[in-house]
Amino acid sequence: MKSKLIILSLALAATTMSVSAQSTREKYTSEGSKNIFISATGGVSLVNTGKDGKFGDPAPHVTLSVGKWFNPVIGLRLQGGAWKANYNSKYNHISITGAPGAEQSYNKNIGIARLDMLYSLTNALLGYNPDRKVNISAFAGPGLTFAKTVHQSAYQLDGSGNGYNKVPVSDNKLRSFVNGSVGLLANFYVSDAVSIDLEARGELAASYLGYQSTARTMGGLYFGAGLTYTFGGREFMLAAAKVDNSALLDEINRLRRELEECRNRAPEVRTVTETVTVKEAVFNKTPIFFKIGSYKLDSYAKATIKLVAEGIKQNGGTFKVQAYADKATGSPNFNQKLTDNRAKAVYDALVAEGVPASQLQIVSNGGVENLFTENETTRVVIMGVD
Repeated sequence: MKSKLIILSLALAATTMSVSAQSTREKYTSEGSKNIFISATGGVSLVNTGKDGKFGDPAPHVTLSVGKWFNPVIGLRLQGGAWKANYNSKYNHISITGAPGAEQSYNKNIGIARLDMLYSLTNALLGYNPDRKVNISAFAGPGLTFAKTVHQSAYQLDGSGNGYNKVPVSDNKLRSFVNGSVGLLANFYVSDAVSIDLEARGELAASYLGYQSTARTMGGLYFGAGLTYTFGGREFMLAAAKVDNSALLDEINRLRRELEECRNRAPEVRTVTETVTVKEAVFNKTPIFFKIGSYKLDSYAKATIKLVAEGIKQNGGTFKVQAYADKATGSPNFNQKLTDNRAKAVYDALVAEGVPASQLQIVSNGGVENLFTENETTRVVIMGVD
């Protein structure tokens, strides 16, 4: 009963870690397709039978993980691993090979499956910084150990305590044993998508040794190094960020009406009228708004770009694609990269609509003070002529 309580307490630690750092989690969040990662780790494991406190020889182990950060503080990962566990067992009551009381070394092929709750100590204590290169996280969670128990006979102390009986040990079938673990993970980012990792874990599992040990639990220490790849790189945004598209919709509808009026004018004046009207309606500073931390074009942006592209193709001259980010959110380096990506996204969309690249000029302004009235309206690309 005591061992089960210890293992369950380690499993419950994964849920209790999410209580603190409330402000950071509420401020930033992750889209469903963002911050998904895979990891590969190799290292050594040390196994203790839990009977006499003696560890076996170090053995190599490998793990593979897949997970996601839901915000800068809380993440979840599923990990699988395999290794050959080395352990020593001292038989005060049981002997596999003959005389009771012998101490021997053994090894066993082990498989593992773990579910870890990740908790970033760095972001919880210091706040989220997209330019930070080191992240230290604690983790905890439940798991399953897969192993075959020993398939042979053993000597077991009889009821009188004065003799031994020979008993069968197991059926040699693969079985699963509940485990729980805690540990620390250090990520050293060499880019937004790739990190070098160091990991240390302590684990307690129900004993999988059968009659090789009288202990009910097994202990383990695991140390490893590896690599993590985050698909698309690390990217978080404000959880409450919402862009009001009503003004943009009004602008799109107005442009449509203007273009339709141009097409309905008399043939002899249509060309001149379209040129003047389109420039005034379309090229006099047309905005494309973005969500915080994002450079993805939504359906409203694509509709506006399509209209602007029609006008650019009918007119000569150079048109600027000027990108901005709000200075109040993110570091200067992050905002500069963000505006580079926003400008490039609009530029590529215009070229895809048939606009000659020679007519376009990209201007990436980084983070600036409010262009209009709110921070969210400064997350914008403005197309037009000066």
